[in-house]
Amino acid sequence: MKYAEMGAFLRSRRERIRPADVGLPAGPRRRVPGLRREEVAQLAGASVDYYNELERGAGSQPSEQMIAALARALRLSADERDYLYRLADRPVPVQGGAASHVHPGMLDLLGRLTSTPAQVITDLHVTLVQNPLAVALVGDQSGLTGPRASFVHRWFTEPEARLLHPEADHESQSRAFVADLRAAAARRDAKDPEAGSMIRTLLGVSPEFTELWADHDVAFRRDDRKRIVHPTLGVIEVNCLNLFSEDGRQRLLWFTPAVGTDSAGLLDLLAVVGTQEVVEPGVSSPTRTGGSPPRRRG
Repeated sequence: MKYAEMGAFLRSRRERIRPADVGLPAGPRRRVPGLRREEVAQLAGASVDYYNELERGAGSQPSEQMIAALARALRLSADERDYLYRLADRPVPVQGGAASHVHPGMLDLLGRLTSTPAQVITDLHVTLVQNPLAVALVGDQSGLTGPRASFVHRWFTEPEARLLHPEADHESQSRAFVADLRAAAARRDAKDPEAGSMIRTLLGVSPEFTELWADHDVAFRRDDRKRIVHPTLGVIEVNCLNLFSEDGRQRLLWFTPAVGTDSAGLLDLLAVVGTQEVVEPGVSSPTRTGGSPPRRRG
């Protein structure tokens, strides 16, 4: 019964959205209001057949990741997203992880940033959604769960994560991450399990993190100038700017070319190169034979 209700709910939300609301062209005259099923499937990263089955109430139980993707594609409010999880017999995720609800207004702004890399992350540096240029610049950070979903966790536990920046910048990046994490943890409730678990884990496995944590530096990363190593274009120097949500738990992060460098031209090339040459750190460049490109985890 719930799956039939879920299908009806998805259909009702799809029909209320205009293509322009999600950055799609209006195209030829539409016979139905709202988005087409194939457009929702595209936005959510699902097959058209699978999404059709969901709307019919006949599909298999969607995963938590798929529910989060559908909620973002359909611009659901927080209450609507939670309702969708319950219709799918899935637990409503705790805010802060990779399935966190992204405010529709922030998604709308991200959708309008078509000429610059941009993504929405949590205050613990869990990537929630990226535009195509951000994927091309820093790698596809989707599909990660648990502690590894946080780039801060990966920075201190996985050497491959550091290939995103030149080695000369690693010390300053580490200090900035630790100071930012302390500020984010302090803004949260003192008993917040996600921040507390991350800090305890890093203190237990990373001597570098432990040493920096003892310095008690605290500072949000509001804007940075950093160098990013792209596997095809080389080092790109960018300004990283942040727009914080009202509660501070999410940030819209976008990248602009650093003044006095050739980064503007490199970012223009990034749109051409896309993700076709983006590879996993430490993996040799593949031969292009079509199909989906390998992913580089940022």
